[in-house]
Amino acid sequence: MTRTDPRRRFVRSGGVELAVFEQGDPAAPTLLLVHGYPDTHRVWDQVAEDLAADHHVVRYDVRGAGESGAPDARDGYRLAQLSADLFAVADAVSPDRPVHVVAHDWGSLQSWEAVTEPGAEARIASYTTMSGPCLDHMGHWIRHRLRRPTPRHLKQLLVQGVHSWYITAFHLPYLAPAAWRFGLARAWPRVLRDLEGVGRHPDHPSATLKRDAVRGIELYRANMRPALRHPRERPTAVPVQLVTLQRDRYVSPFLSEGLERWVPDLTRRRLNAGHWSGLLEQAPLVAGLVREFTARIEAGAPAGRRGPLVVITGAGSGIGRATALAFAERQQATVVVCDLDLAAAERTAELVGLLGGTGHAYRVDVSDGPAVNAFAQTVAAAHGVPDVLVNNAGIGHSGTFLQTTEKEWQRVLDVNLWGVIHGCKAFGTLMAERGQGGHIVNLASAAAYLPAKALAAYSTSKAAVLMLSECLGAELAGSGIGVSAICPGIVNTNITRTSTFSGLDAEQQAARQARISKLYARRNFPPEKVADEILAAVRTGRPVVPVTVEAKATRLIGRAWPGLLRRLARLDTPG
Repeated sequence: MTRTDPRRRFVRSGGVELAVFEQGDPAAPTLLLVHGYPDTHRVWDQVAEDLAADHHVVRYDVRGAGESGAPDARDGYRLAQLSADLFAVADAVSPDRPVHVVAHDWGSLQSWEAVTEPGAEARIASYTTMSGPCLDHMGHWIRHRLRRPTPRHLKQLLVQGVHSWYITAFHLPYLAPAAWRFGLARAWPRVLRDLEGVGRHPDHPSATLKRDAVRGIELYRANMRPALRHPRERPTAVPVQLVTLQRDRYVSPFLSEGLERWVPDLTRRRLNAGHWSGLLEQAPLVAGLVREFTARIEAGAPAGRRGPLVVITGAGSGIGRATALAFAERQQATVVVCDLDLAAAERTAELVGLLGGTGHAYRVDVSDGPAVNAFAQTVAAAHGVPDVLVNNAGIGHSGTFLQTTEKEWQRVLDVNLWGVIHGCKAFGTLMAERGQGGHIVNLASAAAYLPAKALAAYSTSKAAVLMLSECLGAELAGSGIGVSAICPGIVNTNITRTSTFSGLDAEQQAARQARISKLYARRNFPPEKVADEILAAVRTGRPVVPVTVEAKATRLIGRAWPGLLRRLARLDTPG
């Protein structure tokens, strides 16, 4: 790509001259890129160069940074003035059309102030934010967790508090300015390299880093305490794209929980990157996310799916359907379901739509590798690369090792193991190539670690799924893709009505299925509770999730007293 030098001009706002830099065709849609601390507009160089091919790209050095002037007092750094700066630049570079704002770090914090101004939608067409929450939203987030101090909420507060240690340091007199003046500015390239994997880039860090960093401390001192202590109600009608950087050391992903309260038109995306490495090392991916989002807005179409894109196999009933409905109801997900029974899959997709998601149904035999590959390519072309894959399809079979025929072994392994392998391979490859992270959920079973002489083939297939998940998790961790193995116990689904049994004729098979189904119905553990655990695993990244009481107990016993499980395995199962 041939580099185009930006055009520079100055825009006056609040008594300060702001240095503004433009690239691309002024007649094209305007993108306004806002940098964070302690950066200048040059942090956007690669992203801007990419987007300038089909956009009017505008950047500016925020007050106190780069070539822009600095206010004389701390009040000049307050959010209201920073918001006024953004609108002043927007009015100067695009007086007749709303701009698309894209912001990072402190650029995001101050852009949120503008985006949540009443009537902002008249001047801001869309907003893409990375690594910077609205301080008022964060204040409400903190208050909610203090009012409901559950273990999870307290853990979130503690984790984010640790990540935000530097904010406290910036409020200490003399310490932060001295650190930047006497060593940190000189060491900053090495800090970015060692912590973020960021190499050297032209003019980043900028030659004015030491001065900019010292001045920028006033951003924290002027705004953090007032906003967090007395958060305002700050909703917005502007379409917002939230890009979560999965390896961000400073802004935790859970800070955006509940953001839909303030942003009805919210699109969530993820990028497997650190706080700075997304802009500086994965610029084409960032540019692609911005280009896709703004193109939809410019076309007058909805901003796209608001929740994640989820693919679920075996979703015509049971755990698969329950999981699809949970993602739809709680995350407004786009859910692509497949099953051998197309009518059942279509019913699931219909229910997904009724619960606030968007459903799509396909007929797929997961034991057929080429069919799964074709399905993955179809999904990618029609809907995009999924954020979450749930390999749920499976069958039940009962029989001792000597009773189970080779054909029965093949059938169980084809669906329960190879079906998972095919799904992981086809979709995992797409996820890794996309570079935005994701999560793969594989349905194993308590039978994976609970031996039973009557479940030789079934237990073997599920044990293989469990180990496959562990190995795959290690392989994909570097790509930001989590892998979880879900291990239910006795769950009331129709798997018992379709299970097969070695050595029995058709009449005996039916009788055995009926007896086992009654036992599972009496246990009455619903598939919806398994779906709850699947969503929790995607959120937390937990690698192995026993679900029912018996699944949790036998996993614990297997670790502490494996001999007991071996003796229990010799017993005849009921039915």
